[in-house]
Amino acid sequence: MLDALGSLFQHAAMTDGVTVRVAVTYMPEQSRVEAGKWFWVYHIRIENHREDTIRLLTRHWRITDGRGMINIVDGEGVVGESPVLAPGQTYDYVSGCPLATPHGSMEGFYTFGSSEGGTFEARIPFFPLAAPAEAG
Repeated sequence: MLDALGSLFQHAAMTDGVTVRVAVTYMPEQSRVEAGKWFWVYHIRIENHREDTIRLLTRHWRITDGRGMINIVDGEGVVGESPVLAPGQTYDYVSGCPLATPHGSMEGFYTFGSSEGGTFEARIPFFPLAAPAEAG
């Protein structure tokens, strides 16, 4: 499945043996440009290339709109889950991001707990949010 979907992912970062891949899509049918609302869906794949089992504990997002306004989002897990990944396993989820501008960006990190003890952070790569010119 990774080979079939691998080409979808436009952005990737590896930290301490965890790869985070991102594919982002502008959603015109969920946007309301006339009301100043643009919407994107992002697909995240987390890959555990470590020797230990890991559990996603928290997320930290830095969302920046086209005016430079920054919104920090911290929370437990992702989409209501705290996935556990054994060595070699992957976890996929899809979520969305609304903005009040046609352009912006997202980046951040996940905090994981390790079966060997301790916690570590894995970077979520920077990715742009850009509506097509006719939508902005």
